[in-house]
Amino acid sequence: MTLVPAAELAARETARWPNESADYRDARTALLAAEIDLRRQIEAVAEQRRALPPGPEVRGDYQFVGEHGPVTLAGLFGDKDTLILYTWMFGPQRERPCPMCSALLAAWDGEALDIQQRVALAITARSPIEKMLAFKAERGWQHLPLYSDPSQDFSRDYHAIAPDGGDIPQFMALTRRDGTIRLFWAGEMGEASKDPGQDPRGAPDLMPLWTILDSTPEGRGTDWYPKLNY
Repeated sequence: MTLVPAAELAARETARWPNESADYRDARTALLAAEIDLRRQIEAVAEQRRALPPGPEVRGDYQFVGEHGPVTLAGLFGDKDTLILYTWMFGPQRERPCPMCSALLAAWDGEALDIQQRVALAITARSPIEKMLAFKAERGWQHLPLYSDPSQDFSRDYHAIAPDGGDIPQFMALTRRDGTIRLFWAGEMGEASKDPGQDPRGAPDLMPLWTILDSTPEGRGTDWYPKLNY
């Protein structure tokens, strides 16, 4: 498909703001062209991701404990063929969970019912399920399906435990086709691939918080992170 150049599309937009200067309009139209290019790049990367060949088979006999009792990895899929799984940084060594993860999950709680119309969703952590559910109640989360990984086998095999025993957050998509569970995709951007002056993060960013702050003149900054309490 031959696409209209981004600069040409940007020039077609006629929105103007009260009292804007010519300099502002020129800069804003140039930025709009860059935003159109970014939109196209996001879609191209998503298409490339969807075209991945079959991923590695998940062979472990992984067991979790949810709000209603034990469940296998296969059970996390329910009636869906795809499972989104996030490993929450709430290991047994933590009295309180990671504030950054918790900010992300707070946003996801409002989207969980929508997500589950398309795919299954599971949030796992190494802490006991009772501890996870107590935090869920404290935060007023309504819809996030939480599961403890008591053996820590899944967390260990799928890179959710650091060499020092700390937590590593992981976002992954798994598939179940003809009874076989495979890893379809998981985030791989970490310390080794981050750019100077930035925290390691994937793209697009999973946190609505950063998307909102990136639209401000202050940006996300380098000296502020979410907290559990303010």
